Amino acid sequence: MSREQNRPITDLGTLKALAHPLRMQLYRGLCVSRVATASHLADQVDEAVSLVSYHLRKLAEHGLIEEAEPQSGDGRERWWQPSSQGVSIRDRDFRDAPERAAAHLAATRLFHEQRADMYRRYLDERPTWSAEWNAAAPDSESLLRLTSAELDELREELLALARKYDAKGRAAEAAGDTEGRENVALHMYGFPFRV
Repeated sequence: MSREQNRPITDLGTLKALAHPLRMQLYRGLCVSRVATASHLADQVDEAVSLVSYHLRKLAEHGLIEEAEPQSGDGRERWWQPSSQGVSIRDRDFRDAPERAAAHLAATRLFHEQRADMYRRYLDERPTWSAEWNAAAPDSESLLRLTSAELDELREELLALARKYDAKGRAAEAAGDTEGRENVALHMYGFPFRV
């Protein structure tokens, strides 16, 4: 099934549905596993299956996830998959009203906190990763002088590069090249600041 690359979220209801801490964890977990049941995801997030099922249905109501083809012969299992390869949430789509702007800000803070938690967990677990993985994991800061148009161009180029490597990795994995392959989180932030 061919799914859209990146689904833009522009409505407040969908933003609020995704901006729930557990739902975002479940959505991210489903993006990583590609297909899963509520039981599989409940184990990942250490929550009750009934609670996970409820939140998965909420994500499905907003079209963020959808039912997937069964992966086993157990007809009682309900399999889920993301409905797109990702989502994009842009500030410009939520500036038209104070309630929408506040919801966007709250969602952005939640997503950042969860990303920071992922990175902290990696740092805590760093000794368990090989020297090769630790050497390959980027950790850098660049302080640039750009216009907003140049920053937007840089954002587009970085996203295109990340998509290229994602497609390369997925194709290799589909061809059976799984040796040494791990899930990799790539977080990018670019923002103006004044000193």
